[in-house]
Amino acid sequence: MWQLGQQPANGVPQQIGAHDAAVRSVGFLPTSNMIVSGGWDKKLKFWDGRSPTAAMTLELPERCYALDIRQNLMVVATAGRHIISYDVSGTPREHSRKESPLKFQSRCIAAFPDMTGFAVGSIEGRVGIHYLQKVPGKESFAFKCHRQQQDVYSVNDICFHPYGTFATVGGDGVVNFWDKDNKQRLKGFPAINRTIPCAAFNAQGNMFAYASSYDWSKGSQFGAPNSQNEIFLHYVAEDEIKPKGKKTGSRR
Repeated sequence: MWQLGQQPANGVPQQIGAHDAAVRSVGFLPTSNMIVSGGWDKKLKFWDGRSPTAAMTLELPERCYALDIRQNLMVVATAGRHIISYDVSGTPREHSRKESPLKFQSRCIAAFPDMTGFAVGSIEGRVGIHYLQKVPGKESFAFKCHRQQQDVYSVNDICFHPYGTFATVGGDGVVNFWDKDNKQRLKGFPAINRTIPCAAFNAQGNMFAYASSYDWSKGSQFGAPNSQNEIFLHYVAEDEIKPKGKKTGSRR
């Protein structure tokens, strides 16, 4: 753990805890001021940052592949296409357990800003939009993305904008902005020459950051240790990310 504006002792950040296997994802619970980590040891562990002993441990059905938190909602995607949602308004407790709406391995997951559901991305270039509760006029669905002709790439990350629209980044080196409510792509960025593993909007939604580096989708033999990793910043114009409403066909 790093404290912003402070240099850690001996230049080494504070270790707040450990898993028995690789740690795949880490998040922060604003309602309880705790840190949560998900690992390949099939565990969620909760930490208060002041003790190396976990304040709480929850068992997962399989290895954690991704997690995301939005206020009182936490969603976790694991191996075996399990998706578990948790109520983290107080002591974390399981809310629901579902099978992913996508047929292939989950790669990333993101909770809706209004906490009514989540978006999950797979290694097979698809995103599933799934509602955890009934929302009038809204239905769960899935769509294809991050495909170039016959080639299919993984959806590496999904991040939501304050408007409720969202971005996906993938193994094809492309960034897309989407409107789930109107089922539209709002903007597609030109592809870069490297895979994009992660991305995020700032709290105001006017800046978008994404990183380029090898995503290990083709194994270690295709990794280039000396290749340059880069972070890109994009100023987000309102007309790029704001919902545009449903398209209607003209009648003659």
